[in-house]
Amino acid sequence: MMGTERIGDSNRSMNRFGHVIAAGVSATAVMSLLLLLLEVQTRSEMNLFSVIARFIGTPNDPTVGFVLFAVAGSVGWPLLFLALEPYLPFGPDPAARGVVFASILWIPFVVAGRGNVDGPLLVLFGAYTLFAHWAYGFTLGAVYARLSSRP
Repeated sequence: MMGTERIGDSNRSMNRFGHVIAAGVSATAVMSLLLLLLEVQTRSEMNLFSVIARFIGTPNDPTVGFVLFAVAGSVGWPLLFLALEPYLPFGPDPAARGVVFASILWIPFVVAGRGNVDGPLLVLFGAYTLFAHWAYGFTLGAVYARLSSRP
């Protein structure tokens, strides 16, 4: 009987990983679309993926920046969310906790990701990227809750 319980726990754990990564893919798609709209509206003044690439030491390579963004958003941050979710405020709703989690992620993003943006564009960048992070966090938590059948 004990062996069966361990197998069941292992399957639940694996399901949680799969659910949160699927939620991360969904949330990254939402955030990518929002950031693409920001790039279009600012006539590519932001160069967000180039900034990410420069941050990791590969300047002028937006493809590397996008890949890092996609992998972190689809796998890295969701796994961290899975580990921290029980400790985040505004529970038991994973969507609300996702917004809190994404708000925390926004702080280093807005500092490191702003590149050479300043003046009025910096205000737009800050507000818009905060909204994009909230959309990411909400989607991450809501999809995770839906896939894992949590309220």
